[in-house]
Amino acid sequence: MITTLYADKNGEIFDAPGCHAVGRQGQDYLALRPQDMIPLPEGAELMFLPGRNALQMKGDTPQMLKGRLAVAVMLPVGYTRTLLPAYERQGNAPLLPLYGYTAAALYNDEIYVAAIKTADNAKWHPYRYNTPDLKKRVARVKRDLPDNRLVEHLANCSLTWHCCTAQNLFYRRWEAGIPVSPACNANCLGCISLQPAECCPAPQSRITFAPTAAEVAAIGVYHLTQAPEPIISFGQGCEGEPSLAAETIAASIKKIRESTVRGQININTNAGFTQGIKTIVDAGLNSMRVSIISAVPATYQAYYQAKYSLEDVKHSIAYAKRHGVYVSLNMLLFPGLNDRTEEQAAWLEFLSEAGVDMIQLRNLNFDPDAFLAAMPPGGQSGGVKKFLKAITGKFPAIKLGSFTEKV
Repeated sequence: MITTLYADKNGEIFDAPGCHAVGRQGQDYLALRPQDMIPLPEGAELMFLPGRNALQMKGDTPQMLKGRLAVAVMLPVGYTRTLLPAYERQGNAPLLPLYGYTAAALYNDEIYVAAIKTADNAKWHPYRYNTPDLKKRVARVKRDLPDNRLVEHLANCSLTWHCCTAQNLFYRRWEAGIPVSPACNANCLGCISLQPAECCPAPQSRITFAPTAAEVAAIGVYHLTQAPEPIISFGQGCEGEPSLAAETIAASIKKIRESTVRGQININTNAGFTQGIKTIVDAGLNSMRVSIISAVPATYQAYYQAKYSLEDVKHSIAYAKRHGVYVSLNMLLFPGLNDRTEEQAAWLEFLSEAGVDMIQLRNLNFDPDAFLAAMPPGGQSGGVKKFLKAITGKFPAIKLGSFTEKV
């Protein structure tokens, strides 16, 4: 039996012998099966869900375990969840913080989760970050690049918010983020840098100033000339939409390339401001990762609440591809949404037109009930695994993964 996990009022986690564990796919509740689960990955975090009772499956009916709080797992990067945690929400249940809640259970005396591994996370494993020498490394870069407001901002992101791409600047390695834009042209439900006061708190603060091209270029040259497998990325969790600062980014790219041809220049973007994307591409962009949750316009708009359309995103991708940019989709995955019948059909059509090189899978961080309430109703869900199999079956050349890669 795959056994239900639960937590007591103090947050201590137990198993419930004799109670078959339940997972959730959108609004559907499913008895967990061995083929749905993998052993708890290293770096995953167990958590309890306040105001939500654990469930067991009795026959085909989920049954509440009164007084026992539901349990979920937050997966490390490189793992994609396939089922949500199942629970019965109490009337006074608070809105959950912005995490990617994943079903978990006890199986063969070990904790298992409903997930698949989609990438090797060796570079992004938690043990490589927040090391005891990080403060010294931050101080060194501050000395090397004095009076640079971006360095000060990224130091705070590293030491306060524990952002991995910010920390990579100070570790002098791999992908380092460079935020540029305080403004945005969307109002995403799951924005991680700006949320309305009555909503769930954002896990980090947004940049409050617009850096100059000189400040950006100084960091870009510093990182690209020294780091192994160097990438600099515009479009971080601590900013809005980077293409709104297209002139600054384009000028900084030109300054960087006057000093070095080494390394890769990437942008993480919603790609809704096509003219800005064109300006950045023309300046010498190497790769672009486009955030997207749906290829159905109504679903897309329900999440992004944007000042642009999905057609604008398509135009931006097409322009980038015509000019030799490596394009990835940052696909936000939610079991019971992307795998709906009509969503899958729209995705297959979108991918056929877009000709993207890669899909980076991301677990959508949001309270499951609040998210579904904000989305348009839809058809039957076939499951995340079947959804991904349909994509790879029709588009074998599109790479599935979780990280921006050197191109």
